[in-house]
Amino acid sequence: MADRGRRPTVPDALDAVRLAREVLSELDLEVVLRRLLESARELSGARYAALGVTDEARTQLERFVAVGIDENTRERIGDLPRGRGVLGQLIAHPVPLRLADVGAHPHSYGFPPGHPPMRTFLGVPVMIRGIPFGNLYLTEKEGGEEFTEQDEQTVGLLAEFAGVAIDHARRYTGLEARHAELQRTVDALDATMQIARALGGETDLDLILGLVAKRGRALVSARALVIEHEADREMVVAAGAGELPDGLVGRRVDMQGSLASAALRTARTLRLEDQPNRARFERHGLGRLGVQASAGLVVPLLFRGRGYGVLIVVDRLEGGPAFSAEDQRLLEAFAASAATAVATAVTVETERRRQRLAAAELERAHWARELHDETLQNLAALRLGLAAQLHNSDSAAVIETVRDAVAQLEHEIRTLRALVTDLRPAALDDLGAEAAIEDLAERARSRGLDVKLVIDLAREQGGKPVRHTNEVETALYRIVQEALNNATKHGAARRAQVEIVEDDSTIRVTVCDDGRGFDPTANSAGFGLIGMRERVELLRGTLKVQSSPGEGTTINATFPVRRRQAADSPTAEPARAGADPVTPPRV
Repeated sequence: MADRGRRPTVPDALDAVRLAREVLSELDLEVVLRRLLESARELSGARYAALGVTDEARTQLERFVAVGIDENTRERIGDLPRGRGVLGQLIAHPVPLRLADVGAHPHSYGFPPGHPPMRTFLGVPVMIRGIPFGNLYLTEKEGGEEFTEQDEQTVGLLAEFAGVAIDHARRYTGLEARHAELQRTVDALDATMQIARALGGETDLDLILGLVAKRGRALVSARALVIEHEADREMVVAAGAGELPDGLVGRRVDMQGSLASAALRTARTLRLEDQPNRARFERHGLGRLGVQASAGLVVPLLFRGRGYGVLIVVDRLEGGPAFSAEDQRLLEAFAASAATAVATAVTVETERRRQRLAAAELERAHWARELHDETLQNLAALRLGLAAQLHNSDSAAVIETVRDAVAQLEHEIRTLRALVTDLRPAALDDLGAEAAIEDLAERARSRGLDVKLVIDLAREQGGKPVRHTNEVETALYRIVQEALNNATKHGAARRAQVEIVEDDSTIRVTVCDDGRGFDPTANSAGFGLIGMRERVELLRGTLKVQSSPGEGTTINATFPVRRRQAADSPTAEPARAGADPVTPPRV
């Protein structure tokens, strides 16, 4: 660099070539621009140098890079020049311009408050393949001298080399960007293939979601990734990876008004930076659970038009926190592959649950038949035999013993008949859900529970000629059965109300009792709620339980109407596996 302590002599062309070679050696565009400005200052002896880059229309400046001004001065100046006044003349007429006093030019706009004084001025256009790229501005030649014609020629020569260097750097930067894009596409394909290999034959939903969370986070270099899926009109945090609060996985997020709900409804990616989305995140989403984020993406997991949840990534670690359009494209492609794996796991899990419930019903029906046809018949025969002995014995002691045995047998027969009915009532298969539930209510009344029953099912009222499917009828009966059992065994209830109403597309079941209630958020495995929830979810319905200690319990179940094919026998074997295929529930 020239000695700034003395008035430099005018550099010759060799200095321009030497400095231009230094500029040409760089491949980073930002470094090229900075070196160009420093080289121009050295060649001309200017105190300040700047480069204005024009927009595509070449009507104003879209960038302005300057050297020689410290940060405090830059902040006092405020907004950078947009290309008016003298600078606008160079845009309109891209030819060299030398001025002894820039403020005296007829197009001068003057300087804003806080701007350092500048008088002498030299402007030279920077051309790239004959097209103006911008202009090089030099002011305040050392010693107060004016810029000379030799300064103009030398800086012009540097500008020509600079045009080549800038073009070279832009091309290299473009190649780097395309290479990076290609590399990330390969990474996305690799992540997808790894998931396909890892999940080949794997049907454990939790394992799949955990793997998707880890691979998706690494793909876009996110600080954290969370997977939410839907359950009972709420979004559940099913898996996560990265910097997340303890205990987040398994927490429920209100689905109403949430980001996940909006992404699934619109089937498109949402950006957390958009104000409405940020508000949803804070009020209804992960923000309420302690997840902090400056930027993020919410990508729906879609498979064949159905939503299986969302991927939520927050804060890019490299070059962030915002995610680029390319990040979004890659994550969407990744989510499409992940959704296929999730949908497969959900389908398998759903079928397993259906088969498990069907097998349980078959086992109940089997034992009901066995107990009715064998055990009850044998006990009845034994009772008759003992009763006959009463007429053939003269011993008072024997008669009393036989009477006690007959009474005990009658009690056990009644108990066993009740057990048979609980296992699988014949009325459910022969007559339908209404008859079976009416009998269930009557048995509950015999145990001291005052049951008010309201049933309005179209088939039972003669409105529809075809019965509901086995799965629907069984679900109706089991939900009411579990609710009434809970009311008497666990809630010590005295009164209960059962209401079953069917409209054109939906069946609603409501069971209320005045028992002592319980905390639905506590471990309730002993209350039969898990079985209720499984049956309702398999029918793609919803189950809500409202209860609190001392306040009674209300159970609401809603699910779609499903009827048997007209050719099906109304007394078909109960709950046979595969008899009533149901589309897997959305998770």
